Amino acid sequence: MSYFVLVTLHLFAAIFFVGTVFFEVMILESLREPLGRDTMRRVEVAIGKRARRVMPFVIIVLYTAGIGMAWQYRASLANPFASSFGMLLSLKILLALSVLAHFITAITLGPRGKLRSRHFKMIHVSVFIHVALIVFLAKAMFYVTW
Repeated sequence: MSYFVLVTLHLFAAIFFVGTVFFEVMILESLREPLGRDTMRRVEVAIGKRARRVMPFVIIVLYTAGIGMAWQYRASLANPFASSFGMLLSLKILLALSVLAHFITAITLGPRGKLRSRHFKMIHVSVFIHVALIVFLAKAMFYVTW
């Protein structure tokens, strides 16, 4: 598959994923107090059901394309401390793996009824910080050198 196709798929999946996280953290959280606990819990359950249907496909595209793109830079990844690019790309991959672990945790706890509002909020804020750093690193890899 061409690098252009991988970048395009990765970008669209990232927009979908980051946009969803942005909405949940920056918009949805501001509704917690005005809506009240019971209504907010129902909203979280409804969003969770939809996310469990859609997000696995987004995650598969995002990570598969990311792996394909990373393969192009395998020489830099073989010795990440040799260049700023390799180090920043390695850090980006590490953060992406952490996001995947958060996602798996949420997807696992939700159906078992163990994903409480507090966990929902903590996971989303953590993922939001991670994806903001990933977006920064995605650009910094090509412009920041030392």
